[in-house]
Amino acid sequence: MKAQCDFGPRYPGSEAHKKTRDWIVAQAKQYTDKVETQEFTHEWSVTKSKVTMWNVVATMDVGAKTTVLLLAHWDTRPTADMEWDVEKQKKPIVGANDGASGVSVLLELMRAFKQTPPPVNVTFLFTDGEDLGPEINEMFLGATHFAKNMKRGAYSFGILLDMVGDKDLEIPIESYSQYYARSVVERFYRNAALLGYSKQFPRQAQGQVLDDHLPLNEAGLPTMDLIDFQYPYWHTLDDTPDKCSAESLAIVGRAVESFLRKERGS
Repeated sequence: MKAQCDFGPRYPGSEAHKKTRDWIVAQAKQYTDKVETQEFTHEWSVTKSKVTMWNVVATMDVGAKTTVLLLAHWDTRPTADMEWDVEKQKKPIVGANDGASGVSVLLELMRAFKQTPPPVNVTFLFTDGEDLGPEINEMFLGATHFAKNMKRGAYSFGILLDMVGDKDLEIPIESYSQYYARSVVERFYRNAALLGYSKQFPRQAQGQVLDDHLPLNEAGLPTMDLIDFQYPYWHTLDDTPDKCSAESLAIVGRAVESFLRKERGS
């Protein structure tokens, strides 16, 4: 997480954005079989000019019949729109929890699966343009691009990790996930309870969250969103590494790893 935040705010068009893209690619090449970037552009309403963005797609093929998609967004919000101070609202956020946390867990899962392969193939998707904004019609851009170009039937299901580093971690069941990916949700939360993580993954609803899983679900891929949306520093300048917990990241990583190691093409 710290390595990503050390680059600074990673919003599309910034120098830190390109450095982070290259860093993720380099990390993924150490642990996966194939790494590609999906380049796309968007005419941003704020500047009235085109912004170039990149999804990073890393594939781990263990020869299984089933492939699972794991994803997290790597870009950060270009404005701290949840700040009270108007001048602060104009500044970009570092995005320790909102961005870096999910990426950190995916990279750790890569390392774990490289050491001991899972029973399923895994595609790691690092989406760009999730938080561009300012409005909802200019968010989830990378996930939308991926969904439009996704081969039908390529993946059994997807798991999105977003804002999973909160010190007081609690990830209830997200409502769109329950609607579109009920079977995945049921299996995952049941397994989390067996691991002793009922507190972190309570079997209760947290309502609907607009996130990168929506374009994928709408494209026919059942995708669950693991997100702790009760985070007081969301979209503020205080979303920094000191507000996050390595233990929370480890719990999420262990829960996802354990779950996937028990999957057998279901």
